[in-house]
Amino acid sequence: MSGAGMGGVAAGACIVGWSHSPFGRLEDAPDAETLIGRVARAAIEDAGIDPQEVDAIYVGHFNGGFQKQDFPASLVLQSLPELRFRPATRVENACATGSAAIHGAMDFLAAGRGRFTLVIGVEKMTAIPGAQVGDVLLGCAYRREEGEIPAGFAGVFARIAESYFQRHGDQSDALAAIAAKNHRNGVDNPYAQIRKDLGYEFCRTESERNPIVAGPLKRTDCSLVSDGAAALVLTDAETAATMGKAIRFRAAAHVTDFMPISARDITRFEGAREAWRRAYDGAGISVSDLSFAEVHDCFTIAELIDYEAMGLVPEGQGARAVLDGMVQKGGRLPVNPSGGLKSKGHPIGATGVSMHVLSAMQLAGEAGAMQVPGATLGGVFNMGGAAVANYVSILERLR
Repeated sequence: MSGAGMGGVAAGACIVGWSHSPFGRLEDAPDAETLIGRVARAAIEDAGIDPQEVDAIYVGHFNGGFQKQDFPASLVLQSLPELRFRPATRVENACATGSAAIHGAMDFLAAGRGRFTLVIGVEKMTAIPGAQVGDVLLGCAYRREEGEIPAGFAGVFARIAESYFQRHGDQSDALAAIAAKNHRNGVDNPYAQIRKDLGYEFCRTESERNPIVAGPLKRTDCSLVSDGAAALVLTDAETAATMGKAIRFRAAAHVTDFMPISARDITRFEGAREAWRRAYDGAGISVSDLSFAEVHDCFTIAELIDYEAMGLVPEGQGARAVLDGMVQKGGRLPVNPSGGLKSKGHPIGATGVSMHVLSAMQLAGEAGAMQVPGATLGGVFNMGGAAVANYVSILERLR
């Protein structure tokens, strides 16, 4: 593909280095600056380049009130003083902030402004009370209409689940199966916040340890409040061909939809559908060509609907993908072999970068116990808000 067209970036950019911190309640990391320091130099070293070769820095950081210290792009210099005087930019696009930072870095390369870019995704969420976290996250919804929905952002997705259930029937079995799958996969992810196989029955049953959070969504249906960071080094395909490893963006698409859920059919994730369509068209593939996918399971209902948005199953049949084993580790298309946001955690600004790091590891054959055998083509879907900002990447191994 010579270009991704509307909503895309030029193809050919490659991931040549990466790093990833553990995700979770990281008491030994008091702020985003500390987390940046854990991944920035490590990604450059993994790429096998000198820090002086980095031409630009892009930092994905949502914040929105999680911490008082903002302006994170400049904080990279605290751990990498060699990058003084390089252009450094903070990017934010709700829960898709990390992918937005990657797109900024790819645009920099496509414009011929430099040869190497460093992308960092970071968030410190756990330093404030839970109620305050919920209010910050509600900023990713349309407050004018959705600000008074009980349970905040979980309540928004509970409303989506209720609408889906009304149209297609009770999907509680499928949601529990998604949660159980992702927790089982997360056991093999050394970076995951929860590395415990909770089992289907626990995820399916309301209990004191697994209470209802909002509507039909239990605690096991909701992703975790997390701290963490991940980083990538990107370069052009010509340079990448001379390096130790290279994972190429065969296509990358970005689609934005209306923010109010009242303005669209929220059970269809139409923006996600369009992003997947553009990415498939740009890469010259279909869903059947993918070896695995990392998708945005902020809530289990989101993963269920995305099975349909990505074309894996027809509309209204998302449950079949998980209940028939299609998306399990050994199934036709493993989805979230990393454990997804559900098990791994969801530090907002870090999530999109993390999804790309873990997908690159799969394609490089470096995913350890998470490895999908013979993985050659990966799909990544990262979204901001309730399918408002939609990013899809198609990745393949160049070398």
